[in-house]
Amino acid sequence: MSSPGTFSRPLRPWQSEAIRAYEERQPADFLVTATPGAGKTTFALTLASRLHQKRLIDRLIVVVPTDHLRMQWADAADRFGLAMDPALANDSGPLRQGTFGYVSTYAQVASRPAIHTARCTNKRTLVILDEVHHAGDALSWGEGVREAFSLATRRLSLTGTPFRTKPDERIPFVKYEETDEELMSVADYAYDYREALRDGVVRPVVFAAYSGVSRWMNSAGEVLSASLSEAGSRKREEAAWKTALNPEGKWIPHVIAAADQRIADLRESGMADAAALMLATDQASAREYAKLVKQVTGHKAVLVLSDDPTSSKRIAAFNNSDDRWLVAVRQVSEGVDIARLAVCVWTTSYRTPLFFAQAVGRVVRSRGSAESATVFLPAVRPLLALAAQMEESRNSVMKLKPGKSLDELERVESEPGLPDFIPLDSEAEFAHVLHGGSSHTADIAPAAGEHEDFLGLPGLLTPEQTATLLSLRDAQLRRHRTEELDIAGGGSVWRDIESLRREVQGLARTWASRSGRAHKDVHAELRTAVPGPSSATAPLEVLEARRDFLLGKVG
Repeated sequence: MSSPGTFSRPLRPWQSEAIRAYEERQPADFLVTATPGAGKTTFALTLASRLHQKRLIDRLIVVVPTDHLRMQWADAADRFGLAMDPALANDSGPLRQGTFGYVSTYAQVASRPAIHTARCTNKRTLVILDEVHHAGDALSWGEGVREAFSLATRRLSLTGTPFRTKPDERIPFVKYEETDEELMSVADYAYDYREALRDGVVRPVVFAAYSGVSRWMNSAGEVLSASLSEAGSRKREEAAWKTALNPEGKWIPHVIAAADQRIADLRESGMADAAALMLATDQASAREYAKLVKQVTGHKAVLVLSDDPTSSKRIAAFNNSDDRWLVAVRQVSEGVDIARLAVCVWTTSYRTPLFFAQAVGRVVRSRGSAESATVFLPAVRPLLALAAQMEESRNSVMKLKPGKSLDELERVESEPGLPDFIPLDSEAEFAHVLHGGSSHTADIAPAAGEHEDFLGLPGLLTPEQTATLLSLRDAQLRRHRTEELDIAGGGSVWRDIESLRREVQGLARTWASRSGRAHKDVHAELRTAVPGPSSATAPLEVLEARRDFLLGKVG
């Protein structure tokens, strides 16, 4: 059996405080609610290592929602000198000699709980229930977890977001308080987004809302239209939303282009590996979105689908690559740690608080530098309300309607392609930035001169400046796009300018690297040698002249 190694990572203040709270009480059950990106895995493994060193436990079992997280936890435990088996099956028998424990999934535990009961009772065992709200995703899952681990020595439950339960079904090993008709979970230690932002543990996030007009045909053959932000009734709002998400319209490619420009800004100004996560509702849409990413940006997207047996390998490869785009269907919504994700494109019809918080949590993981996160989303009331509430500390368990499955995420009701709904077309336009519950429009003048090129510096912009930046980018997209942009056809002036602008940025970075000069100094000399607007708004001939100048420097 392995012993804890010498790995030591400096703990964040909240992690140290939570460990002290645990060690003072030595409880059988302990629930930690910490915002996504705060470092729950490090906290939990540090605690497990300390308990093992003090000879209070002899085994560790971790239960997670997905197979990919099994490997992620095993890799993290290995750095603590805790050898965990991420592939132990129910019928594998005893643990291999030399392993300290294993990582399982909620589904695996529910299918054979007696096996796990035997494994956690023949040694003093700490059970870590990661994202414990998944124990309520199905009645069998909750019952299986309860049956499997009720006799374990200790249980540590982790969650990053509020979780839901039916009124008559409580998640195992979680304490509740009843207020009126609601069930409120009681965390033994809580650390919310506001505190994490204050401590620099997570990145600040702004929400870039995009409106636009959608057109669709109803079952009576009538052609209807509505703005995303002013759709009126819920039915019209849902139809406009679903039409905007249709990959054959103009809303999706426009927002892809805007998000890719944000990636370029982040990479140019210091976050060299910045990347975007694009969330799709279903696999068919995800495949079409991946094609659009390639057509609009020239960069191939990594596609991760839930039924793809290679999805874990794809996620791991993306994490260690320089790829810019990851398109996924729920696979990367929680738990997955890819710190270079700084942009999220919400092109899904899911709208529950749980999924929203988990998805946004994928892009707020801080690496100790002045990085910011941007979430691009449709300017519809349900999503804007969730964005406005994201920074509020919540520890509530929301009730479901009787009979509603917990793993069924709420979506907009109308579905494109059904007989009573035919999406026709959609347009997109920047609406506003939402930050801290306030809306910010582009009412201030942009920075002048060379400072325009650095308007996208990560972590340094006010919400108003971010709104101005995105508004300028939006105007640029419209100026260089023909009235009927043929995404598949290529060859447009807009596309040529975008390609040339990226080439200029790349050459400037090369020149700065070779000369050992600061990027801003190189850019200032470039603007002096080839006068004109910033590269973000410069015409084709100015970009060509700057490219030729840079080629003379680095060629």
